[in-house]
Amino acid sequence: MKHQLLALALEAGCLLHAVAIEPGKSQSLTSPDQVPQGLSASDWSSIRSAYAAGRATKAAGFTSQQAYVKASNPGAGNGFGLTVAVSGDTVVVGASAEDSSTKGVNSVPNQATSNSGAAYVFIRSSGTWSQQAYLKASNTEASDIFGQSVAISGDTIVVGASEEDSNAVGVNSTGQANNSASNSGAAYVFFRSGSTWSQQAYLKASNAEAIDIFGFSVAVSGDTVVVGALNEASNAVGVNANIPAQANNSSTKSGAAYVFTRSGSTWSQQAYLKASNTEAFDEFGRSVAVSGDTVVVGANGEASSGAGVNGIGQGENNADISGAAYVFTRSTGTWSQQAYLKASNTGANDNFGWSVAISQDVIVVGAYLESSNALGVDGNQADNSSGGSGAAFVFGRSGSIWSQQAYLKASNTEASDFFGYSVAVSGGTIISGANQEDSVNSGINSVPNDTGTADESGAAYIFTLPVADAPRATPPAVVKFLIQVKVSKAKFGKVTGSGSFSQGSSVTLKAKAKKGRTFVGWYEKKKLITKKKVLVIQSLTADRSLVAKFK
Repeated sequence: MKHQLLALALEAGCLLHAVAIEPGKSQSLTSPDQVPQGLSASDWSSIRSAYAAGRATKAAGFTSQQAYVKASNPGAGNGFGLTVAVSGDTVVVGASAEDSSTKGVNSVPNQATSNSGAAYVFIRSSGTWSQQAYLKASNTEASDIFGQSVAISGDTIVVGASEEDSNAVGVNSTGQANNSASNSGAAYVFFRSGSTWSQQAYLKASNAEAIDIFGFSVAVSGDTVVVGALNEASNAVGVNANIPAQANNSSTKSGAAYVFTRSGSTWSQQAYLKASNTEAFDEFGRSVAVSGDTVVVGANGEASSGAGVNGIGQGENNADISGAAYVFTRSTGTWSQQAYLKASNTGANDNFGWSVAISQDVIVVGAYLESSNALGVDGNQADNSSGGSGAAFVFGRSGSIWSQQAYLKASNTEASDFFGYSVAVSGGTIISGANQEDSVNSGINSVPNDTGTADESGAAYIFTLPVADAPRATPPAVVKFLIQVKVSKAKFGKVTGSGSFSQGSSVTLKAKAKKGRTFVGWYEKKKLITKKKVLVIQSLTADRSLVAKFK
């Protein structure tokens, strides 16, 4: 109790002198005027006043939790909250390990088909939430994990089943029952008319291959759908790389994302997205999100140690599995990368980018293995005593500039709850799923209770963020990139021109062999760039790491 009271006071800006009480002892107050053991009456009065002021400040504009949601049929290991999505007053929650063998919409659940998966639809009316629909695949099978990903825009829902096995290619193709492409993956589109949901489309990758797990992530905005395939293995870079690059599977689990657009009732692929710094095991496409002409793609395996927005370090791998997110924008049908996002407290193995969400100029990025023991909004990021508790980061855009706006934690933070495993945002509503939260209680705003048989049953947390509050944009920083050059045999020659340079700079590197020696060439990622002694890098946009070889 004492440390909680002090935390409240310090948060509100008060500094107290207090007497210690018995460690671990809690106190029950019969009235607000009762003074807790260990505090003076004046200290308690100061705490109450500061807390009231803090509450008023939060009510005026800070994020707050609105609801705590459980499935209508909670079951141990179902993973309810593994993925979440929100649009207006409708929320979708995935439970990919749900075991019913039923198909379609609003069937009666059973326990006959292990890990077939399901998705749940909730609606809000006058501030009260209730369940509207229970969704299953049209070709339900064991271990398809339907509900691995979910997305919603208005009356359209997309559900991913990343371990679906058919060899079908493209949109609404035949062959759903041909399971010859193991774990190739699929996505399903549902449409609502009035209050009734039905399946509208069945999506596969244009280059469907076994183990690509297309559909691990999905997103939808109006007539645009994005599907991630984090195991896709091409070494392509950027947007719409040429066919040979797409077919070169030399970058294992580098990942890709696919953009589909709808004209009338016809869907077609518009873009094939890769990271600007494609590398094996980055898992680009682990998460995807779209709002209008902006797409966000998470790459939880990306390993740079940089922090913040468009920071330096894209070319180094000093924070393994710290993760990153990439922002793409569309202009007249053409996509290009706009921003590169990292956490404000980048740490190895945090998996920042495991989940992403966007609504207009607000992006939310989940880091489900982040380890701070903070509670609520903008708490202490530095105390990493709750391993795997998880966090979510909120970014806002002003013009074309992105900056971090908030740092979110659960109201009941505990180690290994995986808060931030899934995130969603729509207008002023933010959702964060914690699929390993253990409460046995069901429904909305129940009291968390970890005693029982519902380990890892999961939970979702709903926050509100006033739409009227514009993002707190910061002045654009001067972006610097680092050019590093290693000399294969320093005694055979030297190089000049490396260092730190502003974004967009033109940089000239020169190699000079010593007497009797020969310059071989400039190499990057073990590939020869040029044999010329002078290398000019035009319009610098990322860190570069090169090797100058002599013999």
